[in-house]
Amino acid sequence: MKNKELVEIIAEACDDKRAEDIVALDMNQVSLVADYFLICHGNTERQVQAIARGIQESMHENEVDVRRVEGFEQARWILVDIGDIVCHIFHKDERHYYNLERLWGDAARVPLQLGQEG
Repeated sequence: MKNKELVEIIAEACDDKRAEDIVALDMNQVSLVADYFLICHGNTERQVQAIARGIQESMHENEVDVRRVEGFEQARWILVDIGDIVCHIFHKDERHYYNLERLWGDAARVPLQLGQEG
């Protein structure tokens, strides 16, 4: 499975848990850390954890390994490492504080096809 397809699957998993402001960044030209960052947020710690669980379940269903999950207990900024794709799931307050989209402003945004079945 190509990374771009995987980004779409992860974004759908986030959307299914009502994640807000889902953004995918193409990191290929700006960082060696990952090919893509996927950034979103939830409004409560419980929702942030549900989004992270949704990503993990989706990866399991698609037979993709999740390498690491950090920050799950605190649920203020959960990082899900899927190898070439790193998902940042924030609590809304932390998202505005850290503002990764601005920090990685040189990265191109990847258009996502959320909620379009068929």
